[in-house]
Amino acid sequence: MPNPRDVLTPAALTLLQRIADSGSFAAAARQSDMVPSALTYRVRQIEEALDVLLFDRSSRQARLTEAGAELLREGATLLANIDAVANRVKRVATGWEPQLTIAVESVIDHATVMELCSAFFALDPPTRLRLRTETLSGTVESLTSGRADLALGVVLEAATRADLRREPLGSIKFVFVVAPHHRLAKAPEPLSDDVVRPYRAVTVADSAPQGAGISLGLLTGQDVFTVATMPAKLDAQLRGLGVGFLPTCLAQPYIDTGRLVVKRVDRPEYRVQLSYAWRKSARQAQGRALQWWLDALQKPVTRRALLGERRPVGR
Repeated sequence: MPNPRDVLTPAALTLLQRIADSGSFAAAARQSDMVPSALTYRVRQIEEALDVLLFDRSSRQARLTEAGAELLREGATLLANIDAVANRVKRVATGWEPQLTIAVESVIDHATVMELCSAFFALDPPTRLRLRTETLSGTVESLTSGRADLALGVVLEAATRADLRREPLGSIKFVFVVAPHHRLAKAPEPLSDDVVRPYRAVTVADSAPQGAGISLGLLTGQDVFTVATMPAKLDAQLRGLGVGFLPTCLAQPYIDTGRLVVKRVDRPEYRVQLSYAWRKSARQAQGRALQWWLDALQKPVTRRALLGERRPVGR
């Protein structure tokens, strides 16, 4: 018995559609420049492979059975997918990457990233985008390990590696905030480390899969509640589950409405310098998708928006 994979070819599906459209084996044979016996033999092969009847031959006109109609419905989808794949392969050959993976530090403004993705998709590129949420050293580690092609919000100087390129995004100022019902909300300022240490801190876990990772703004001996992302840290502090530093751009709306209280601490101003990074390659070898993102990131308005300062035009 013939194997379905051997007989269900694009040419065979097209042949079956011609029979269905014309209602006649003889007419379909003429359109296909075949003798009727050869066409009938091809159809029999397909029916034997599937162990079904595709056409009702009880009348003079060739009518599809229910099984035949279902095969042509699915076949039309299959043929469309084949055309799409062929078009995609052709476009990838012009310099577009099949997929571009971007590691995004959780402090980066999510809405801005989505706006940039929207602008990118407006080009109708053949490249598929994949976003990864990372934190701290996990952002650059996803790049150095090959799991990402571009990293947004690199915190560490590890991006100075010889095989990486890095450009500055800017700096983010952090403020020490507590919920208004937290005990520290009414404590005298500035808060010393000894005053803060007895209270639980909320921190974001380093997403690097190997190594100890890093933490920022914690005191030795302080109880810690660890969450996965910066938005989760914000949520925890709004609930009074702990205290700690939050990016001013993220915390400000809640400060303005009184849901968070800023407390001066007896420490220097807390700022974090952020960069974006990618692996080095010759300009002519660099994919068009990555180049589009790098061009967008050169715009000051885009860099500011990624740090939560304003929205980008993105195009």
